[in-house]
Amino acid sequence: MDRAEKREFVTELHESFKGSGAIVVAHYAGLTVAQINDLRSKMRASGGTVKVAKNRLAKIALQGTDAEKIADLFEGQTLVAYSSDPIAAPRVANDFAKGNDKLVILGGAMGTTALNAEGVKALATMPSLDELRARLVGMISTPATRIAAVVQAPAAQLARVFGAYAKKDEAA
Repeated sequence: MDRAEKREFVTELHESFKGSGAIVVAHYAGLTVAQINDLRSKMRASGGTVKVAKNRLAKIALQGTDAEKIADLFEGQTLVAYSSDPIAAPRVANDFAKGNDKLVILGGAMGTTALNAEGVKALATMPSLDELRARLVGMISTPATRIAAVVQAPAAQLARVFGAYAKKDEAA
């Protein structure tokens, strides 16, 4: 890479770090190219990105972002996974690390919070934003349907009583 390419790469990575909900840093020593491509495709499917960057360039890209605190994680052969959804990148990286012991999660960041490896694993077990929204809608709509059923019950009973009187009057 020449200087212009490095500058462009750092700028692109900086913007990605600024817009990401979560960043995961991991060692990838011993992974084959096919395995890294598999990780990339899984991450892409969940809305995230995996990049292998020189540590010096990644540290420069972190400057001025909320995740600046994790710069010390960049030692050795590291890769960076990030996504706008705070759960996607940690979940995919954690699932991949479970199946492949050569990917070692070092830590990461979510917003201004620096996470260690256990923090990333805890974040990976949380439900995604869409799942949380679905649960919230379910919790909100359940009481509403119960209230509607309670309010409709007396009206239905009154309708049955009026119907019974109407049939009685017709029979007489």
